[in-house]
Amino acid sequence: MPPQPVNIMQPAELKERLDRGEDIFLIDVREDWERSLAAIPGSGHFPLAELADRVQEFLFEEEIVVYCHFGERSHRAALILLESGFPKVYNLAGGIDAWSQIVDPSIPRYRPGG
Repeated sequence: MPPQPVNIMQPAELKERLDRGEDIFLIDVREDWERSLAAIPGSGHFPLAELADRVQEFLFEEEIVVYCHFGERSHRAALILLESGFPKVYNLAGGIDAWSQIVDPSIPRYRPGG
């Protein structure tokens, strides 16, 4: 059976849905040093290297949106979650970099490696 494709959510759509109070579990899969520079308020922190071992901490009925810096690591994270049986998983298009440009310019942008 081929792997399930990863759904993409645009930053503006995520913002609208969060503003409406929808129940979305937002997961940041970046490293600690990256999260210390910038994070989307209300997101949980589960670094990519720990994600597979921590999926039991998530509720299956929740809609999940994963993000990283630009969207590559979160794509891998979304695949892990889909393979673990989570039905509603989205990758935030462009990661926190796009979020800071499109939705919340108060969140600082940073370069890879600091």
